[in-house]
Amino acid sequence: MKFKVTKGKITAAVIIVLVLVVSFVLSLIHNQVCIRDSAHTYGLFRYSGGGRGCGVFQKGCGGMGEGRGLTAGASVTPGALGALGDEDGDGADGVTGPAVASGPAATTSESVVKPTPAGIESRPGGVEGGLTAEEKLKLAASMGGSSPNVEKGSESYSAEQGMEINASTGKDQYLTDPVPEGKPVPVEPQNAAVSDKKMTCTLSVRCDSILNNMDWLDPEKVELVPADGVIFASQKVTFYEGESVFNLLQREMKNNKIHMEFVNTPIYNSAYIEGINNLYEFDCGELSGWMYKVNGWFPNYGCSRYQLKEGDVVEWVYTCDLGRDVGGYYATGGE
Repeated sequence: MKFKVTKGKITAAVIIVLVLVVSFVLSLIHNQVCIRDSAHTYGLFRYSGGGRGCGVFQKGCGGMGEGRGLTAGASVTPGALGALGDEDGDGADGVTGPAVASGPAATTSESVVKPTPAGIESRPGGVEGGLTAEEKLKLAASMGGSSPNVEKGSESYSAEQGMEINASTGKDQYLTDPVPEGKPVPVEPQNAAVSDKKMTCTLSVRCDSILNNMDWLDPEKVELVPADGVIFASQKVTFYEGESVFNLLQREMKNNKIHMEFVNTPIYNSAYIEGINNLYEFDCGELSGWMYKVNGWFPNYGCSRYQLKEGDVVEWVYTCDLGRDVGGYYATGGE
């Protein structure tokens, strides 16, 4: 008996194939979402049900318990290159570099302590996390003040330097507190003028604080922690006059094939650095995440608002304890 091919049978076959293809694609998307969620790519210290971004560490996302941040926090992007952090200006989240870092930064020593269930349960936020903003405020208050040598902001000095402080809030329009005397005030990305003049500064990226808290680290991330904690060794790099700390970090991570992910937070004129070398906020407890400092100072505003100068020393460090373990914990207050 011959099989007769009809138009109806062809149509039915095409429909079946399309259904199978769509099902396969949806399955892939679901798996990617699960992987992304397990990588803790959501914002640090956000309120329950809040959006992404705005963490406690990279300054610029509001004051204590404000917005999504606990202490002022968020890293920022380069207005000169587009809409807050993505070069094409579409305002989307950014991922730089490969999904898995390669080379020395992705290797660990066999002697590194492996996390244990008991250790992970004892870390800030425990296994499940979910500390509320109020609980984090209480935790910050219990720390008893700022890290040693952390300077209070000066409203009069900041105003003299051109920072517009709201009299009722004591902050600028992007909810940034006054800076300490002698420190640079933020330069808004949209106002930055980037020239072709080459300049040099020093850049490094480290996560050695994790080595002291390996028992808190997500087991899946152990292999990503370098034996010495150095992801990008301190070295002189080139930048262009008018560029920001964010411009520099984004370019160097891309050039060196080191993964980096950030999310935009326009309300703070900033973008938040969520992960570097696939090490994200939350990976070592709810008080963990990335911070930056310039010339030994942890700025109280986002990194795309920090305009680089010749000879600056820029350091990105990972904290496991709200900045106290790296000398960058800020208490509120000013002059």
